[in-house]
Amino acid sequence: MKILVCITHVPDTTSKINFKDNNTRFDISGVQFIIGPYDDYALARAVELKESTGSTLTVLNVGLADTEPTIRKALAIGADDAIRVNAEPVDSFFVATQIAEQAKAGGYDLILMGRESIDYNSGVVHGIVGELLGIPSVSPVMKLDIEGTRAKVTREIEGGKEFLEVGIPFVAGCQEPIAEWKIPNMRGIMSARTKPLKVVEAKNVDSGVKLKKFELPPAKGAVKMIPADNVGELVTLLKTEARVL
Repeated sequence: MKILVCITHVPDTTSKINFKDNNTRFDISGVQFIIGPYDDYALARAVELKESTGSTLTVLNVGLADTEPTIRKALAIGADDAIRVNAEPVDSFFVATQIAEQAKAGGYDLILMGRESIDYNSGVVHGIVGELLGIPSVSPVMKLDIEGTRAKVTREIEGGKEFLEVGIPFVAGCQEPIAEWKIPNMRGIMSARTKPLKVVEAKNVDSGVKLKKFELPPAKGAVKMIPADNVGELVTLLKTEARVL
């Protein structure tokens, strides 16, 4: 079985976010980048499947050269090789198109990725990839087991869980608790330096989406303390200021 895991190169959640060029570009100065946390779950489960089934595991990232340390970390965790599509990931359709092109060329049986990235949080890439390839797409996947040419999947739905069986190939958008994150050991880090990382040029595609500007959320206002015995004032403020009633 050939497994493809798609990873994002995203700011650590502790990073301070700023914009530049009149709020039209993200300022990466001083920002620490990581593998997307949901992608980390997908990668961890893929490593487990690789070890239990003798599969091959490739990681894929759509990004410029500065994403290569993140890709090398994925190789250190257990991937066999990597592909970097040499382009800025401008929007979901663009990224999904690049993934679909590489998946089609590589003939992968299982395409795993996080349910969403933590920068844009669109949560649609896996669905678009499935549509472009004409194969099923399931998300958010909490459990994944492979039995021959079929996969047994548990996913989260509103109010509970759904148990599915799907044929291979298919696309899965993963989340916890599908697997526990894996930390690269020294042997993995050393071997990652020599594992193949192929750089390919992006397919030319125009999604029709144009970015106008970024905007930070408004600063939080001062806290108003209401005496416990003044319920009337609390209700009035919830109606007139907070507008939640």
